[in-house]
Amino acid sequence: MLPREGSKLNYRLIGFSIGESPKQPVYNIEVAKGDLKDAASFLNSIVAVFECTGVKNVFEVPSFGTDYTWRVVYPGAKTAGTGKMHHFSTLKNEHVDTSLLRLRVMKPAAIQYREDFVSVDAGGVLYDMKGNPVWFIPDTNGIGGYLGDLKFTANHTLTFIRGQDAYEIGFDARVLWKAPTHSDPHDTSHVRYHHEFTKLSNGHYMILGTELVRCKRIKTADSSYTVVSANGTTAEGYRISRFGTLVEYDSKGRVVWSWKSSEHLIGSDFDYIDDRDSMMRIDPHENAFYFDEKNQTIYLGFRDLNRFMKIGYPSGKVTGIYGKIFKPGQRETGSGLFCHQHNILRTHDGLLCFFNNNSCSNTDSMPTVAMLREPGAPGGELEKVWEHTCTAEIDSPKKYASGGNVAELPDGSFFVCMGSEYSKLFIVNRDGKEQWTALPEKYYETEGRWRSNHQYRAAIITRKQYEDLVWSVEQ
Repeated sequence: MLPREGSKLNYRLIGFSIGESPKQPVYNIEVAKGDLKDAASFLNSIVAVFECTGVKNVFEVPSFGTDYTWRVVYPGAKTAGTGKMHHFSTLKNEHVDTSLLRLRVMKPAAIQYREDFVSVDAGGVLYDMKGNPVWFIPDTNGIGGYLGDLKFTANHTLTFIRGQDAYEIGFDARVLWKAPTHSDPHDTSHVRYHHEFTKLSNGHYMILGTELVRCKRIKTADSSYTVVSANGTTAEGYRISRFGTLVEYDSKGRVVWSWKSSEHLIGSDFDYIDDRDSMMRIDPHENAFYFDEKNQTIYLGFRDLNRFMKIGYPSGKVTGIYGKIFKPGQRETGSGLFCHQHNILRTHDGLLCFFNNNSCSNTDSMPTVAMLREPGAPGGELEKVWEHTCTAEIDSPKKYASGGNVAELPDGSFFVCMGSEYSKLFIVNRDGKEQWTALPEKYYETEGRWRSNHQYRAAIITRKQYEDLVWSVEQ
């Protein structure tokens, strides 16, 4: 029988299983509010009656933070209304308290998306397309609250980054895997996880990390700068700089593959970044990757370089550089097709798609979702083939420097999170028509009003994927 007796669930859309073949083709499940023991109290407290077929069904109960009693009823049977009572409860925390946080739907979903669900990083909550919370990560095991890069995996689990740690959890929030912790101060290879964490089809995990390198800039005769590494020394003038790593772990937490940006940037055109770009801190700021497993290719994004690198796997060889190029004594050159971008993917028809924050200009410029075609020969530039400019329904800040992502849907449309302070979520088709729009908001009691709630990224799943998550849980 599911949910099991006494279960405490972090979701409202629940799998009910009677544990055996039903005695009749159609039967009812009655649900009452409260932890009830007698039939009279039950009948006076019924809040939902669900018509069922088969052994397993998924239904929604009204609220979080509530005790429920349920039973099976066979209409017309002599024992109708006297089925054995079962009990469970739904948990609650501030992130599903809709008087504090909400997802305000501004444009109802087109019919093909009405059964979908969207998650937000702020609070780790899953909403239906009407803005009702249906699942959340509770605080019971120390992993709730504000997350980064919350995603749903192919094997019905979830992954995310919290602080400097990375986790895989079940739908019931049990921790299934945690990325290794590198506490040794002398181990500078992977000292901090950040931005992107993905479970691969082979069961391995790939994540962005940080490498600390002692280096400095030296001004050359042509008024440019070159970056040199101290090679482990503590020579004067050198300081700790952050470069990125991309690490693949197996299920036991062992490193099976890794890649360091310092080995490919230092000594390249990266040395010639003009100091007017405020890059004296020497931080290329890796913030996104996409592993095209079919073609064994990784696309790695550098926010502060306005660049993507195309990397062969497992060779680690850089096979393409897209974006700005730097030359001695000159401002950068390049296509200028994107700026301070976040996330990247490859569409079903072979195009690169990413969220372009478009935040380099001193003038107000809204972010865009762009699709580009890769060059047919090495050294060529990307060709823009489609772009959608994001919009804001209120007078919001026009700098979108933090977060944002895009995901392709099965029909070729895109689910988008705008990130930053105005973190609107929307679905847009390739004709540029928005099919659903919503805004995560937080209530500020001192101001007496709702304001947009900052998100890093968001994700979307179908009703079928949701039900797979429910039945994957060993309750």
